[in-house]
Amino acid sequence: MSNFKDKKVLITGGASGIGLLMGKMALEQGAATLIIWDLNAGTMEKVVSGFREQGYQATGQQADVSDKTSVGEAASACLASGIIPDILILNAGIVSGRFFHEHRDNEIEHTIGVNVLGVMWVAHAFLPAMIQRGSGHIVSISSAAGMLSNPRMAVYAASKWAVYGWSESLRLEMQQLRTGVKVTTVTPSYIDTGMFDGVRTNAVIPKLTPEKAAKAVINGIRKNKIFVRMPFMVYTLPFVKGILPVSWFDLLVGKGLGVYKTMQGFTGRR
Repeated sequence: MSNFKDKKVLITGGASGIGLLMGKMALEQGAATLIIWDLNAGTMEKVVSGFREQGYQATGQQADVSDKTSVGEAASACLASGIIPDILILNAGIVSGRFFHEHRDNEIEHTIGVNVLGVMWVAHAFLPAMIQRGSGHIVSISSAAGMLSNPRMAVYAASKWAVYGWSESLRLEMQQLRTGVKVTTVTPSYIDTGMFDGVRTNAVIPKLTPEKAAKAVINGIRKNKIFVRMPFMVYTLPFVKGILPVSWFDLLVGKGLGVYKTMQGFTGRR
């Protein structure tokens, strides 16, 4: 098990949403220090100050994970001060919900930059030190959209498919090389943080509460789970996709469960 006690935990996008909740839970479970990376410096500073007032050890760094130089500078500052994360949660992400042909060029670039390159740049910056130490735990927040195509999510889904494939490949590499570094891939459905405001959910595909999602990830880390999937029906996706013809799968999931219409009312965080 990956115990949080006395561990250094770094979370990207950790100043809000489930990133903030996971940081709080990590500290409550005995983390020695929490390092928050976020693009919003003002919010990050308030969060760090709040944790410190509660007696926790926390620090923050403004970083744009889509910018290789920004990541390099922030990571170098950590390493220079002796901070090699024991648990690295790659949580930062964005979504733009529209038909692919409606996307502006900068939306495509930004989504891939944050969701894909951002995950890889941060992991790449710390992984050599983790390997040299012989321990570490990398947690990639992918999405159920990384396993399931969906209209109005072409760019987002592509980014999360990339994260899913990268994370799984990294896990196998770390095992093959016997580095002692663990890898967990998280594939949640819609989380009610504002990021997916306007999506059309139902009893079969409910919005997850941020607290429930964060708790599931923290418990998954503690238990060294390879996957953390939520809600439960996400666990059935690989099996159902594997046994059904594509047309049947589309009929069941798209029309029967209404998944292919969930993004029709999407507004996102305003």
